[in-house]
Amino acid sequence: MADSSAARRRDDDARPSAERTIARSAQLDTVIHERTRLAIVSALAANERLGFVELKTLLDLTDGNLSAHARKLEDAGYVRALKSFEGRVPRTEYELTPEGRDALQRYVEHMEALIRIARGG
Repeated sequence: MADSSAARRRDDDARPSAERTIARSAQLDTVIHERTRLAIVSALAANERLGFVELKTLLDLTDGNLSAHARKLEDAGYVRALKSFEGRVPRTEYELTPEGRDALQRYVEHMEALIRIARGG
């Protein structure tokens, strides 16, 4: 048993550094990895703040779909919902939190490393 784990460690040490980094890193952040949530986080990274209707239109989502995914992102601490009224009409705006920005950066770096490996570099 000890010999096989030592051999595995040697094999791990022989891997290119990007591959080693991925092998040792945590799994992909599944909160962000889901297509719609990635789109929401990306849109918010490019904009200081987006209203519910703006985000829904930009990403071509239904009210329910946007609400459900935004809630998951809020629960993870990646997105903050800001609720207000314009006259008597409720308005919800979303912004990316510092934790959300960090999570997106880690996700992008992870994906870039996977792409480098896939390209053989």
